[in-house]
Order: sequence, then C-alpha cells, then structure tokens
Amino acid sequence: MSGHSHWATIKHKKGAIDAKRGKLFSKLSRAIIIAARNGGGDPEMNLKLRYAIDKARQVSMPKDNIERAVKRGTGEMEGMHFEEITYEGYGAGGVAVMVEVLTDNRNRTNGEVRKIFERNAGKMGSAGNVAFLFDRKGVFTVSATADDEDKLLEVALDAGADDVKRDEDKFLVICDPAAFGQVQDALAKANVKTENAEITQLPKVPKDVSVEDGKKVLKLMDALEDHDDVQNVYSDVHVTEELVAALDKA
Repeated sequence: MSGHSHWATIKHKKGAIDAKRGKLFSKLSRAIIIAARNGGGDPEMNLKLRYAIDKARQVSMPKDNIERAVKRGTGEMEGMHFEEITYEGYGAGGVAVMVEVLTDNRNRTNGEVRKIFERNAGKMGSAGNVAFLFDRKGVFTVSATADDEDKLLEVALDAGADDVKRDEDKFLVICDPAAFGQVQDALAKANVKTENAEITQLPKVPKDVSVEDGKKVLKLMDALEDHDDVQNVYSDVHVTEELVAALDKA
C-alpha cells in the first residue's frame, strides 16, 4: 500500500498549489454538475454528489459556486452537458494508467489526452486494457500517532470498512465505495481526524519500475491532471522511497 500513500502525499502537496487556481474550481463544479444530474440534488440521498461537494469544501470552494453547480446538474439553471469518460493506457515501464474525464467535447478531449500520453513516453489503449488491474475503493488516511489502532479498527469495521492497514506513519481505512458515506460519518462521530478521504482506484499489484521510468510515469500523470477535462488519474506504479527521494531532489 505504500505506493498509494506516497502518491497521495505527492498529490496532496500539488493540490495545495492547484487550489489557488480557478481551474480546480472548474473541475470540481463539473463533478458536482454530473453527480446532481445523475442522482438528484440532495447530497444525503446521492453519495456521489455528497462526495463531490465534500471535495469542493475541502479546498474552500465558495458556497455559491457549489449551489450553482448543483442547480445546473438538476436543470434548475442552464449549463453545458458533460460526458463521463474513462481512458486507459500505459506509461513508461509498462505501468497501467487510468484517466477519468468530464468533457463537453469527446473528440477534442480524446485527441488531447492521446497526445499527452505520446509526449510522455506513454500510449493510450482501448477500453478494458487496464481496468482489471485496479479495484475501486474508498480510502481514508489517518495519522498513526493520532489514534489508537484498536479503536480505529473497531470504529471502521463496525461501520462497514473492509480493512485497516498500517503504512509507515499512517493508517489506511479501506472500504467499498457504497460504504464511503457511513464510514466517513462513523469516523467523524468517533472524533477520528482524516488527513485525506477519497474514492480511488487501488492497484491490485503495484508495479515496480526503475527510478527513471517512475519519474516519467509521474510526469505523465502530472501532465494529464493539468488538463482541464481530467478529473482523476490513477496508475499501478509502485512509488518507492527511492523514487520519492529522486523527486525531492528534482
């Protein structure tokens, strides 16, 4: 699990910078719009919408922006029609990469994402190429010094979590996406502070690659995440201590 934890940390640092840009609010608005369109405007009844709103609040997205996005999704306000697409491909060293997109122009986005793969030692494949290498899971990151492991295990498992794993100085609470809301509520009620909470794609078997290939993969992921239409990027690269050290020196 260390690969996921390290990459989550790298993304979190990057996210602090991205939060200063309007681009992030635009991406979050799209996620809220499509969640509300597909499941209704009540976050208590629509887990996907609740999750999207929580992510927006975490980066201090204005309440008015959130409410407008919900209304666009439910049809109370006019807005663009966004389509959900998942692209699959490979990065350097044969690393599997999945890209979740919300776009108002499939053809444009398809061409631009393909170019990003090609310019960063990767190749976009067809649907189903790599999805089988991942499990969709809810993951909560908790500081290992902040909470007692036995208490965390009891709270999380009683709430429907699949597992609690120790990863260096963190605990990772893992659950089915359908249980994400109830696990989140249980942790909050037990005063367990989470450093990160997300529904993500976890690699079944993280792939070991050379440091050079690992750097190329993370560069590809950064380039993909920087695209306006891209919501999330996942890979099965094993982010080792050696790779993190190399990135810190860069």
